[in-house]
Formats: sequence, C-alpha cells, structure tokens
Amino acid sequence: MSDSELREAQLSGSCPLRVAFSVYRGNPTSGGQGVYTKYLSRELQSLGHHVEVFSGQPYPEVDFSIRLTEVPSLDLYRPDDPFRIPKLREFRNSWDLMEFAIMCTGGFPEPRIFGKRLYSLLSNRRPEFDILHDNQSLSWSILRLQAQGWPVVASIHHPITVDKKLGLDHADGFKEQFGVTRFYGFVRMQTKVANRLDHIITVSDTSARDISREMGIGRNKMRVVPVGVDPTTFRPIPDQARQPGLIVTTASADVPLKGLAVLVEAMQMLVAGGERPIVLKIMGQRRDDSPVQRSVERLGLSPYVEFLGKVTQDEMVRLYSSASVAVVPSLYEGFSLPTIEAMACGAPLVVSDGGALPEVAGADGDCARVVRAGDARALASAVSDLLHGPESAERMAHRAIIRARSRFSWRAAALGTVDRYLEALDGSPQHSAISVDSDFGVVDAKAADL
Repeated sequence: MSDSELREAQLSGSCPLRVAFSVYRGNPTSGGQGVYTKYLSRELQSLGHHVEVFSGQPYPEVDFSIRLTEVPSLDLYRPDDPFRIPKLREFRNSWDLMEFAIMCTGGFPEPRIFGKRLYSLLSNRRPEFDILHDNQSLSWSILRLQAQGWPVVASIHHPITVDKKLGLDHADGFKEQFGVTRFYGFVRMQTKVANRLDHIITVSDTSARDISREMGIGRNKMRVVPVGVDPTTFRPIPDQARQPGLIVTTASADVPLKGLAVLVEAMQMLVAGGERPIVLKIMGQRRDDSPVQRSVERLGLSPYVEFLGKVTQDEMVRLYSSASVAVVPSLYEGFSLPTIEAMACGAPLVVSDGGALPEVAGADGDCARVVRAGDARALASAVSDLLHGPESAERMAHRAIIRARSRFSWRAAALGTVDRYLEALDGSPQHSAISVDSDFGVVDAKAADL
C-alpha cells in the first residue's frame, strides 16, 4: 500500500487509529468541552477508529461503543456543592491534598491535577494507542507524555487569557481582581505547554488569530476544524408555535464573558419602552452569588427574567423552537455551540460580534442580526425589531437552518481531526486534504494568513 493509499485508508477508518482522548471535565452540561467530547468521539468511532476517553469529573456522556476511563478527583466544583470541603476519608493521595490546597488558596486546580492523574494512567500504556488527543487541559503532564514518545494533538477552543482579561475588567476592586488573577493561575501553565506542542486544533479562524496573539503560538502549528451540530437532536419541532415575547439564551457559565449583564440591561430598556408581553428565559446554571441575579432584582426585572438552571436537550430544543428571539450576547466566543444549535432549531437569532460569532452566524445578517458586543442599546433594538417583524424573522430563521445543517457537521469535524492526527503521526505538518466548504471549512492556518 502506498503512502497516499494508507493515508486515505486511515481517514476513512478502514485502517483504524487508536485514540486516547483526554478531557479534564467532560459532561456536556459543563460547557462546550463536554459537547465536543461527546459528539467528536462518537463520530471518530463511527468512522471506524477506536477511541478511549479519559475524563475527570463531571464525567462525559459517550456512546455505548466507546470505552470511558474515569479519572476520579475530589470533585470540588460539583453544582450542588461548589467549593466543598471533602471528608477526611476522601483524601487518597498527595494529588488530592494538592487539589484541595490550590482550591483553598483561590486557584483552579483541575487542569493541573487531572494531568498528574492522567500521566499515571497512560505512562505504561503507550503500545495501546497511536495518538493522544488532549481537549484543552494543557497540563505539564501532557509534555511528559510527549517526551515519552506519544504523538500529541491538542484542541484549544479559544485562548483562556480572554476570560481572564474580561474577569479582571468586570472585577469590583482590588480584592476581586486578586481573586480573578489567582483563579486563572493555570493559564500560565497552559500557555507554556501549548507553545511546546506542534499540533493544535482550534475551531475558527478568529480563535486561531487570537490564540496566536494571546498565547504566542505560531499559526503554522494550528489547523481550523469547526465543530458541528447534531441535526437529529437540534431541529425545528413540527407545528410548534412561537410564543409571543419569549426570548431565550444559553449560558454555560455565569461569568462576564457570556454577556448576561448586557442582555439584562437590554431587557430593562425593552421593559421601560413598553415592550409587552416579554420574558427572558436563561438556560444554564447560575452562581449563588450571581451579579446578574442581583442586577435583575435591583432593576425590578424579576417578573421578566427567569433562570431555568440546567435543562435537558429536549427542553432546550423546545425552547428554541418556540422562542420569538434567541440571543447570544457573549463578549467573546471562540466558536459558540449555542449559536449553531439555535440556528439548527430555526430560532430567530441575535448575536454579538464578540470573537467568532459573526464567523459562525454569518456577518451579512441573512441568518442572524449581529450587534456590537457590550452594546445593550443595540441589542435591545435588534431584539425589538425581530419581535415586531415576525415575517422577516421567520425568513431569517429558515436561512439559519440551512446554514447550520450545510456548514457544521460532526462528521466533517471528525474527518478534519483525523487528518490532523495523521499530520502528527507523519511527524511533519502537511496541508490538509480535507475541505468542508470554501467559506468555513477545515482551513490550513498558514493559508489563512494570506
């Protein structure tokens, strides 16, 4: 078999690869990393490759055919008991002590300590796998495994330095600024590790540019492989009527990055302007000390804003399908799964221009209204326009369904990922042979500079 024939066989799965896939927290309800783990592993397996997922808590949902190796931690950030104090019997080794100590001093220990546990599991299993795919843990231990001869591909969804900067910008006083700086202490480690890896996947051209700028990683190390949407789950519900005045948004984390404070300010403008009936439903877990919740109460918006907490996928699809408007108000996104999920469900959509959102939704306004990130007045105006123009909103939503289904698939994401695996196994970067489409496909990062 020639080299080209072997490569084609590996891409198609007839010559399967053995993939160790690592993620420090893998549950889909924990955010995009969990969704990425669930669907990418499923599609890699469906191509014929063998995937074993190594995950910390909360554990992921994976297909029954995929082996899941749990990497247990103290689970210090569980939703029902965040920042908990474990019982003495829960401490099993020095890693547990380190994990708890870092949390107690305001840091976020999960990526670092997960890496140590992962190393102990993988260091003696090199013959069982062809490649290690690290889903943004970027711990020192990934470099140790690379030094042992593991080919490594790392996914970086967006530079976490942006989260840190936005957190500092929204911190109230020196104490909060110090807390943000301490919590994001792991960013220094991730930046240093990423710079010593040769094969990186990211999810948009915007992320590639920002990772290069923020983390100093050469564009020649990166390939853009967009993520996908599951059309069997995220689809319009037949005969589902729009609920007048229903506005929905998804926030995987109650942090400044997600722009909820801006959306609440826009809601105040809509209510003050006499917009009735109107209600904002927020899908996602909020913090007990949420500044967004305090703003809702201070502005007298409690009758108009409802925090739903975690919702099932079926509930999410029902809300998108019945919403008059869906909003993604983020100040920055490296891609945005909620955007393509809302589009695939046919929700009339308003997005900010933060990060890659225009790249995903389409900057021309045919599939979504795009407003300046952080501009509450522009956001309120765009929402009002869609509420009062249901016919044009429906036409826009129909175009959004077509864009989501035709441009973003998990099968294409899996093919692009396998191509990146083969580059790592070859030992030298090659131009990708895969092209999803000319507008937003699997892009060679060097060519994207032109």
